[in-house]
Amino acid sequence: MMQARTSIQVLICFLLSLLATPAVAVEFAIVGPRAAGMGGAGVAVTSDAYATYWNPAGLAMTQTVDIRFQVSAQAVNRGEFLQTLQDIESFNSSDPAQAQALANSINSGGSLSAVATGGLYFKGHIGEHAFGFNVSNVANAGSFVSQKFTAPGANISGQLALQGLEQRQAAFSYAYAFADKTFSIGVTGRVIQGAAYTGTATVTGGQDVTLSDNFGKAKTSTAFGIDVGAMYRPSSWLRFGVVAKDLNQPEFDAPDGSTFKLNPQVRGGVALNPWSTMIMTADMDITSNQTFVPGIKSQTLSLGMEQTVLSEFLSFRVGTYKNVQDAKSIFTPTAGIGMRIYAFRLDLAGGYDFNEGGAIASGALSLTF
Repeated sequence: MMQARTSIQVLICFLLSLLATPAVAVEFAIVGPRAAGMGGAGVAVTSDAYATYWNPAGLAMTQTVDIRFQVSAQAVNRGEFLQTLQDIESFNSSDPAQAQALANSINSGGSLSAVATGGLYFKGHIGEHAFGFNVSNVANAGSFVSQKFTAPGANISGQLALQGLEQRQAAFSYAYAFADKTFSIGVTGRVIQGAAYTGTATVTGGQDVTLSDNFGKAKTSTAFGIDVGAMYRPSSWLRFGVVAKDLNQPEFDAPDGSTFKLNPQVRGGVALNPWSTMIMTADMDITSNQTFVPGIKSQTLSLGMEQTVLSEFLSFRVGTYKNVQDAKSIFTPTAGIGMRIYAFRLDLAGGYDFNEGGAIASGALSLTF
């Protein structure tokens, strides 16, 4: 017991020491429909194969074997960015006032952010020792005005910047549980091929532009990432989790000569089980993370709950999340459903931001033994 407490204390002190350094990491991605349905909360509740992403310590909290395949996507359309862009593309008028209004609208701080994840995840165990791996892709991207739009003579023109990073990775995790699963610690090592994008798109009124065609050619480079996590379960109905990702600050070369650097992300969570078939959970980014849109940071509060029925034949999930660093962000509602037939599982989730027009969607197939 003393050894377990000492290990946890050292790990937590190390994670907290990261807070002394300003965080410049990309935003924390949501992986898997269970977390997506519960508002993006997963640090304290994930003990399946997705723990290789959310918190490797969770692997040791249950003795199961499972294989999961998931895809998730999230986008935030700030300031009606996409609608204004579409209006400029379709603009074919000699009205200078209308042209200037569209230029002013897109210059007012609108932007688009997107995060997508997908991959294959596996978990196994040998006694109190748990292990897992995933082969996955985590992609972050953003688009914003880089050259202000003008409308001389009702001819609208301007330029958008586009930036993105794909982390094509193979991750390997190990976790160990102490004191009858009261404590667990875990570590994940990742080999990452980073594909960095930096492009521009010139926009002219009355002409279509496809953002995805203007990212340019990616520049690839390889780096290694290290994540560590811990879980503490003082009772059967209460669990705490903390994870720190990218501790070694991997860097990737970008086509424009710059470097994309992933500084540490730290996220904490708590989970309650009021009764055996219900779980209530909350996550919070402890660090404030950058996005690919200048001036926009991400620090997300996530809240969610799950109710299972008929021995997990059905699982119902609801949740909400909010970027507390974005004054215009509101609590975005999410919901999800899961169905289990013997070892097979199907899970779906989605959510919609009625203020900014953002959305999240996730789906997964899995086998659990």
